Amino acid sequence: MNLTDKDLEIFAKTIWGESRGEVLEAKRAVACVILNRFNSGKWFGGDSISAVCLMPYQFSCWNKNDPNRIKLDAVTFKDSSYRDCLAVAAGALTGLFKDASQYGTHYHVRGILPDWAKEKTPCAVAGRHLFYNSIP
Repeated sequence: MNLTDKDLEIFAKTIWGESRGEVLEAKRAVACVILNRFNSGKWFGGDSISAVCLMPYQFSCWNKNDPNRIKLDAVTFKDSSYRDCLAVAAGALTGLFKDASQYGTHYHVRGILPDWAKEKTPCAVAGRHLFYNSIP
């Protein structure tokens, strides 16, 4: 994998945008979902980590209408939670931890049930996130 500084930044920001305030295991599982998508060869994959993260409507933190998008655009290394997400991203890239998503490619938080998750059984749970590895 040819990783750029921008890939690492977008990877960490996606983890932060999707799971800040969550337990470490949930952050790690979100990171693994991103890597699983990258490695999947499926429609939700991409040719770079950035492409996977920025694919329209795949990670809500990047949606223009997401109320937290302003926070995502403004987060810097001064934010300790963002620094934690950078460490999670680096750890995921180096294989430092086991895949807490159980090879998941999709997730949602409790209290939200997207159409794609109806009648599906989560393969893993971390924090408030439910993970799925059975989405085509």
